Amino acid sequence: MSGKLDPVFRIAEAELTPFSQGAAYESQDAGIGDALGLTQIGAAYSEVPPGKSGCPFHVHHREDEMFVILEGVGEYRFGQDVYQVKAGDVLGAPRGGPEYAHKLTNVGEGPLKYLSISSKSDIEVCEYPDSGKFLVSSKRPDGTRFRHVGRSEDGLDYWDGEEGS
Repeated sequence: MSGKLDPVFRIAEAELTPFSQGAAYESQDAGIGDALGLTQIGAAYSEVPPGKSGCPFHVHHREDEMFVILEGVGEYRFGQDVYQVKAGDVLGAPRGGPEYAHKLTNVGEGPLKYLSISSKSDIEVCEYPDSGKFLVSSKRPDGTRFRHVGRSEDGLDYWDGEEGS
């Protein structure tokens, strides 16, 4: 690498990374924000096959998200509502509580292609209302991440395991 930043990301030339989990989740994704050297905005390009979602129903506590549908049709579950979406639609997912939880599913016959754009935080908490899970993630000074997935009912007492308690 020459050290010079390329400020242009070409989706048509992007190397897509495949992802799948069980029968419900599958996508091919390319990171855009990191490739462009962005530090405060996250961005990715995703292609999701028919009948699949890229991730479970969730809500961020620190990061706002926005999705731009480029091709295909989907179902956008947002809080307690469901919206039919198509190419040209822009979807919002503000940070907050379960009322802002969201999930995008391909309900068409071809791939659902979209951009995900988000604010970027070194510390994040996500809730997964359907499964009762949460995720806590924090970027350490060396660039690695501390990450924990759990359920609040499995929590420990603050003093559990501490010396002299």
